[in-house]
Amino acid sequence: MPNILYLVHNLSDPAVARRVEMFRHGGATVEIAGFRRADAPLPDLPPGTVVELARTHDARLTHRMLATLRAGYTAKEWARQFSRPDVIVARNLEMLAIAHRLRAIWAGAPRLVYECLDIHRMMLREDGVGRGMRGLERHLLQSTDLLITSSPAFAENYFRRQNAPPICLVENKVFAPRDVAVGSNPALAGRCEPIRIGWFGALRCNRSLAALAGLAKEAEGGIEVVLRGRPALTEFDDFHATTDAAQNLSYLGTYNYPDDLPSIYSGVHFAWAVDFFEAGQNSSWLLPNRIYEGCLNGAIPIAVSGTETAAFIERLGIGIVVPDIDVGTLRAVFDGMTPSRIEALASQIAAQDIRHFRADQAECTTLVERISGHDSAVALQGLAA
Repeated sequence: MPNILYLVHNLSDPAVARRVEMFRHGGATVEIAGFRRADAPLPDLPPGTVVELARTHDARLTHRMLATLRAGYTAKEWARQFSRPDVIVARNLEMLAIAHRLRAIWAGAPRLVYECLDIHRMMLREDGVGRGMRGLERHLLQSTDLLITSSPAFAENYFRRQNAPPICLVENKVFAPRDVAVGSNPALAGRCEPIRIGWFGALRCNRSLAALAGLAKEAEGGIEVVLRGRPALTEFDDFHATTDAAQNLSYLGTYNYPDDLPSIYSGVHFAWAVDFFEAGQNSSWLLPNRIYEGCLNGAIPIAVSGTETAAFIERLGIGIVVPDIDVGTLRAVFDGMTPSRIEALASQIAAQDIRHFRADQAECTTLVERISGHDSAVALQGLAA
């Protein structure tokens, strides 16, 4: 049973708790250290050793860099609380830097895995800051054993250029070990009017909000839009004022993962899988959680052409791909959206192998084997997130 030390940039991130659970289901013991956002709740992590290194803040990169330097400098002190790990998994670049400091503490350096599921816009800048950050990452990757990322486009468009170590693709599939029931599209029960579009998860795209609000208004009740999740308020002029004033569009708050997924997705016909938050870069390359959550529960995905999300649904022969999200373009799509058309699209989703969208026990086991180095044929292959 391998012992994993998991270094994370935000202990309260629900995705961290899910990854820890995957490691444990895969047969590993897990100890955890990391930062916590100052405004975040206490982490919902399993019992065990969890060390909070510092409080940090979103969008305050200088403060986070200083916290990283302090954590690295004091690593010998706080690392005494842990047993020697077989593997250190570092989630994000700042934690990879700390992991390199830690490796020297124990006799026989532990195996090192870098987990990077998004490419921050700073890493893609063409100025001295961007070049410096990429140079630091390349340096740290030289002694890293394995890279975990969540989309093949990240590997092809970025990490291959960084001379990355062997890459393991770990998709953002739904992880629900309690066998939460799976939802279905309401069109399959004959409920097609009004058409409902759901935008769920991390809400951070101002262009999407404007497009959906415009579509819902022009449809005059024929289309309803439902938003659920956590809005990034800094990305909108006034998110709550906009959603409160919008016609046929409503924000219904957060939801519990994975228990609420069947009910919220079964309440809509289409899942909005569009994100222009970092257009042409991270947003074009990622495969978001909502694509897996929606398809698992029967919602028909909507993506923009030229993105990895569009390529994903086109490979499966499902969903709708639009050239842009101008209100006129969306109106043209939905003006021809008859009940029989919606039912046909929903049937395509229902016919898919559930393993495209949901993790299972075998994937957890394979993930632990790969990060532990017990699988000598590590390659760019899909697992679950």
